[in-house]
Amino acid sequence: MNRFATQIQEETLLLEEELQNEQFELVVYNDDVNTFDHVIDCLIKICKHTKEQAEQCTLIIHYKGKCSVKLGTYEKLLPMRQAICDRGISAEIL
Repeated sequence: MNRFATQIQEETLLLEEELQNEQFELVVYNDDVNTFDHVIDCLIKICKHTKEQAEQCTLIIHYKGKCSVKLGTYEKLLPMRQAICDRGISAEIL
């Protein structure tokens, strides 16, 4: 492998490592459909929140319109987002 190809390979590995370590936010949005209890239960089951954490996030979602409920890598948050959306709650990874 020539020096140029080696440099490209090293830069690619560094970018992949940065993406794996980059922190994303799982944001849940307010709606007029889901109950407080449903959102709280989902945050406890899916995000492994304590009851108090889930209640606080739910209040923030209700009054502010959204709340960042979890931080992590994209790969870690993706199945959580899907599980939340599967339960009829709007969420996205930012």
